[in-house]
Amino acid sequence: MTKLITCLITFYLASQGIIPDANAVIRPELGGTIKVHTKKGAEFDLPALKTDLNVDIEGDLAGVTVVQTFINPTQEPLHATYLFPMNKDAAVHGMQMEISDEIVEAKIKKIEKAKKIFKKAKKEGKTASLLTQHRPNMFTQKIANLIPGMPIKVTLKYAQTINKVDNEYQLVVPLVVGPRYQPLGSGKAPLVVDQNIAVGVKKVRSDSTYGQWEIESLPKYPSVFGPNAQFQVDRERVSVKVNIKAGIPITNVYSHTHELDVSGTEKDKVVTLSEGRTIDNRDFVLNYRLTGKSTQASILTHRKEKDGYFSLLIEPPTVPQNQDITAREMIFVLDTSGSMSGEPMNASKVFMRSALKTLRPDDYFRIINFGSRSHEFTNSPIRATQNNLYRGQKHIDSLNANGGTEIIPAIKQAFSSPLINRTLRIVVFLTDGYVSNESAVMQLINEKIKDARIYAFGVGTSVNRYLLSEMGRIGHGFARYIDPTENSEEVAIKFARTLSSPLLTDISIDWNKLNVSEVTPEIIPDLFSGDSIRIQGKYEGSGLQTIRVNGKVQGREASLPLQVNLPQENFYDASTSVIPLVWARSKISDYMRQLNAKSNVSNKFSDELKFKVTTLGLDHSLATKWTSFVAVSRRVVNPEPEMTPEAQVPLPMVKGVNTKAYPSSTSILGGRKVIKANNNTPSILGTNMAANSLPEPETVAGLFMLMVAGFATMWLIRRKTGRADPDRLQ
Repeated sequence: MTKLITCLITFYLASQGIIPDANAVIRPELGGTIKVHTKKGAEFDLPALKTDLNVDIEGDLAGVTVVQTFINPTQEPLHATYLFPMNKDAAVHGMQMEISDEIVEAKIKKIEKAKKIFKKAKKEGKTASLLTQHRPNMFTQKIANLIPGMPIKVTLKYAQTINKVDNEYQLVVPLVVGPRYQPLGSGKAPLVVDQNIAVGVKKVRSDSTYGQWEIESLPKYPSVFGPNAQFQVDRERVSVKVNIKAGIPITNVYSHTHELDVSGTEKDKVVTLSEGRTIDNRDFVLNYRLTGKSTQASILTHRKEKDGYFSLLIEPPTVPQNQDITAREMIFVLDTSGSMSGEPMNASKVFMRSALKTLRPDDYFRIINFGSRSHEFTNSPIRATQNNLYRGQKHIDSLNANGGTEIIPAIKQAFSSPLINRTLRIVVFLTDGYVSNESAVMQLINEKIKDARIYAFGVGTSVNRYLLSEMGRIGHGFARYIDPTENSEEVAIKFARTLSSPLLTDISIDWNKLNVSEVTPEIIPDLFSGDSIRIQGKYEGSGLQTIRVNGKVQGREASLPLQVNLPQENFYDASTSVIPLVWARSKISDYMRQLNAKSNVSNKFSDELKFKVTTLGLDHSLATKWTSFVAVSRRVVNPEPEMTPEAQVPLPMVKGVNTKAYPSSTSILGGRKVIKANNNTPSILGTNMAANSLPEPETVAGLFMLMVAGFATMWLIRRKTGRADPDRLQ
């Protein structure tokens, strides 16, 4: 019967002039076949995926091309959904869909309009793709009418800056979305998925808002491959290629996350994976150094048509160590939820042991650990005496990982005690950031921070970098990351020693007579040793001026003169073409922070910010919370779209993360069976197996018979009524 269904689909496609590749169903180079089995023995195939990433770097600016190839390994059409990560600073500015011999350039639309276009194409039986942003680092790609034997390629383009961390440039390419714990509000229902994100799930009011705007609930987390799913998952799902052009010598190119092959010249490097392709179960992180003389400040400009854009790079000064060091109140907040079980917990303990050893006798410390509840080592801050440090070490050794990730109560507890006189309060968070209530976390930190500082240390192979970086930014500190699958002791010791004050604070720019506007970020963060920051904006006119970068170095006023030449003529330079994009992305981040980090945003102000974000998205063709890319094919490929099931592309389990980290509703696919998290029945092809009672193997044939009969009946009806006319369908 399945052959008959395939024949019917093939016959229809042939009548439209489309010949699918029948061999694509079984070709392993296209992603392989992913099979899952229900407890009753029924077998299902899930959509497969290949991803190819190409990164072009010039200095600290990068353009990235992501090619996602979707494959339907079944013998029936599918509607597929893929949840995937993106760099938190990515400016997604282009999308293209390729199916058979047709290439479709996606259009940027307001999200409501994009969803309507996608829904209409889906209903008409046309292939379509819809890109939706849920968080700055989390997207879904929806594919309508994915036909067996007809792979669909979706190409995404984005631009980003590359941060300088501890004197090294660090490129981060997220490859997998980690699980997200959804805290329950007091007397409120948990956040669930929007009807437009997953089938059959009703929407309830969110307990987390952007001011007066409800946050769109996170998409339903897809099934994941367990640690023993070697024969079910394609182990070569991802390829990565990085081209670095610097104009100055490039040294110390390495990755703690992947084995690399590095070729090229002294000033131009080509980086690929040693194994060619790999599984996408951890983020790709690349470090490199530029050996040219440090400029401390430099500016790039880009002018196209009437708009001029600039990007100012600032590095902190090198100053001698100040011997008059202020005593610190160190508050360590450790995530001991279930997602930290195993390697992340061990790495956190290594960090804590190292951090405690760096404390001075004049320092105070507290240790708070949190899972479903928060617990504290002592009732109040204690001095860093040898005896107290020994007790703290023993307490750290006794901690175990379990429960949820209730970070809000832990933050409240960290700031609950009065500040000790003549001390600098430093709050150190060690967590994977696997929570979905990011805005609530940011709002609370914004309310509590005052003169304290926050250092966020992400522990894991695919942590929530968006949340952790924002915690560091709002907390006037920084975020760093520990890979627990590597030798974490050396990294932990190094990071523990960096818990110091910033070198350059209270940064401002005196632009002199230059006509600049819409400078971003609105609040310039402090700068630490070995780091850098870009300040971007728009300009009108032209001219040569000396501007001043002002700030404070260890409490003393400091100023750096910088000669700037803003060109009048219009030009297009490929090396600076991403500047307008990263400016727009940074400006959007500013607006979203205003919505995110403040709980008292008025409805009118929220409307204004939403309008500004939407306008920037449309003007610069950027994916945002309120703008989406949508692409629709010309031809109808599926004659019966209303009978086509929904399916999610499964994700590999994040390397080093225990099954405890995943929501109870998540299906864990391992070996030759489905492991059900917390004994819940998994959801496959958009339906709940327990609720819908999928047929036993012996009844599958009967079901196919009914489906074929339905196909045939509806086909005859459509022919008689003229609805099967190809011209009318288009």
